Amino acid sequence: MSENVSGTSATGKAEAGIGAGVDLGRVRQLWHLLEPLHAVYYYAPESFEEAAALGYGTEERWPSYFPYRAAPLGAVGSERVASAFYSFSPRMVAEHMKSAWGTASPDQVLKARERAVDRAYRSILGDRIHSPELAEAAALARRAAEAANTAGRPLAAAYAELVWPEAPHLQLWHAATILREHRGDGHLAALLIAGLDPVESLVSFAAIGAASVERFESRGWSPEEWTAARQRLTARGLVNEDGTATPAGHELRRQVEQHTDELAAAPWRALGPDVTARLADLLGEFWVAALSSGLLPSETTLGIGKV
Repeated sequence: MSENVSGTSATGKAEAGIGAGVDLGRVRQLWHLLEPLHAVYYYAPESFEEAAALGYGTEERWPSYFPYRAAPLGAVGSERVASAFYSFSPRMVAEHMKSAWGTASPDQVLKARERAVDRAYRSILGDRIHSPELAEAAALARRAAEAANTAGRPLAAAYAELVWPEAPHLQLWHAATILREHRGDGHLAALLIAGLDPVESLVSFAAIGAASVERFESRGWSPEEWTAARQRLTARGLVNEDGTATPAGHELRRQVEQHTDELAAAPWRALGPDVTARLADLLGEFWVAALSSGLLPSETTLGIGKV
C-alpha cells in the first residue's frame, strides 16, 4: 500500500472478509486483556532470577528478553530474530543474541521460562491460580489459541508447536502468548502492506501519539536512523517536519491497526461471540492483578489504549 490512503486498497478489500462475523472491537479488547497477562513475565523478578541462574545479565531486561522470546524458534541467529521481532535495530538484536545460545540452549531457556512463569503467576495471582474461574479462562483461551492459523506467522507457529503445560495458570500464559504472537505476526504483515520499514513503523507510531519518542528509543535505532526515517515519511506526506502525523499519516496508521485486528480475528470467530464474551468477563480480575502488580511500565511501545 502506498501513501495514497483516500480509499481502500485491493489488499484491504481482500482482508476485510477475514474479520467477517466477529466484532473487531471485541478482537481489540481481548488483545488489551491478554497482553498484560503475557507481558508481565518479562518484567517479573522471577524471570530475572531464572535468567541469572542460566548466566544471562540482569542489569536490564534485554539480555534475557531476546533469548526468552526467541527460544521457541530454536538456536537461530540474530538475523532471523531481527526479522521476526521487526521493530528492533538489527545491531541491538545482534548484541544480545551473539552469545545467547552459548550461555544456554533454547531448551534450557524454555524450561527456565516455564519455571519463571509459574513462580511469577503464583506471586501475582496468589490462591486465584487454583480458582475455577482461572481454569475456565485457561480452557477457553487455549481453544482460541488452538484455532489460530499459523501459516505465514513464524513466531505464533513456533509457540504453537510447543507442548502445552498441564497447570491451568501456565496454560493461560501459553495461550495468551500464542495469541499475542499471532496478532503480532499479522501486525508485521499490515506494516509491510503499508510500506513501513522497521524504523518507519516506530516513527509513524510515535507521530500519532501512541507513545513518546523516548519510549521508542528502547528499540536501539540511532538518532540519525530515526531522523532519516522521519524524512522519508515526510516526503511521503505522512509526517510533518515537527514529527507529528499528517491526516494521511493518521489514516495510514488507522488502516494498519484495522488490518491487524482483521488478521487477529480468526481465533475469536472460531470461539464464537458468546464464548468470547465469557472469556473477556473471566479475564477481568486477572488483568487487574497483572496491572496492579506494579511490574508493567506505565507507557509501552504497543500503544494500548491510544490506538
